[in-house]
Amino acid sequence: MTSPDTPARYGTVTRFLHWGIALCLAWMFGTAITHVLAEKSALDAFFWPTHKHFGSLLMVLVSVRVIWALLNARQRPPALNPLARLGHLAMYGLMFAIPLIGLLRQFGSGRAFAPLGLPLFAGFDEGEKIGWMVDLGGLLHGELGWALLALVCGHVAMALWHRRSPQYDVMPRMAG
Repeated sequence: MTSPDTPARYGTVTRFLHWGIALCLAWMFGTAITHVLAEKSALDAFFWPTHKHFGSLLMVLVSVRVIWALLNARQRPPALNPLARLGHLAMYGLMFAIPLIGLLRQFGSGRAFAPLGLPLFAGFDEGEKIGWMVDLGGLLHGELGWALLALVCGHVAMALWHRRSPQYDVMPRMAG
């Protein structure tokens, strides 16, 4: 059985998408941190090849979550304040932009891409790389990822901080 979003708490679908995104982000950050700290290790060889697949899954989940939120805008719990709304918008913007920039870099490099075995685009052998796509990815993909990690840590910290006050405790909205 699924429960709908209400002004007091998020419904089953919203919670599933939220926690699915949280798990994907944890995996993504884990693979990136492992790649930075233990590059060319057995651990990196195990985790790093999954990074693009989970990034693709993350982009799909975020897209579905945004569409779902727009469809249920009138039933959802309100934001605590404008800063909370701005923080969520920044997180969702980055969760969509970062994988998109990664996809641009992948395409611009001429390499094929088949996340989870589904062919998204074929590589190209002829011609040179598409420089602006590769450069944009090299410049922004990782840096924006670390900015997203900071926002996610802030998001978690604020959710825990608000647990102190029953009036502002947001955890029951999303915990189920």
